[in-house]
Amino acid sequence: MKIFNRHDRIIPADQDTVGGVLDSLSGPEDALWAREVWPPMVLKPELKVGATGGHGPVKYRVSEYVPGRRAAFQFEKSGLLAGVDGRHYFEVVPRRGHVIIRHVLEGDCGLDTWLKWALVVRPLHNTVIEDAFDKVESRFSGKAARRSGHGPWVRFLRWVIARQRRRPE
Repeated sequence: MKIFNRHDRIIPADQDTVGGVLDSLSGPEDALWAREVWPPMVLKPELKVGATGGHGPVKYRVSEYVPGRRAAFQFEKSGLLAGVDGRHYFEVVPRRGHVIIRHVLEGDCGLDTWLKWALVVRPLHNTVIEDAFDKVESRFSGKAARRSGHGPWVRFLRWVIARQRRRPE
């Protein structure tokens, strides 16, 4: 089964400036990932081709990196998306007077993994990416982040995950 998920946000800035935000990904001054409200993206040793890591239970390796333009990640065969043969990437796309920051997740999987994606991962993923884009947009627009909204299902899933983490082994 196919998975395809795309998020775009118009950012009122130039490509080099927003590209710097992309380049900060997983670093100590990460200006893209919403690590204030989600598990941080961690890459070892740093954002470069071959680096491994992920965020929370999602594991991947950097398969492509064009500084300031694009960072692509291949899913590993372990972690929450172990059953997905695919990738996700961020890119900064220039337009007249602004840029589009984009995130795409695409892959192939079996029915069991697709159901996990549809019911659990996709709602969390959508919120993570929109929170990240809120962070970037507020940085360049001068307005407070609009907080894309953690609906009841996402709040419930986060509650379940938090309870599982607190449970003694």
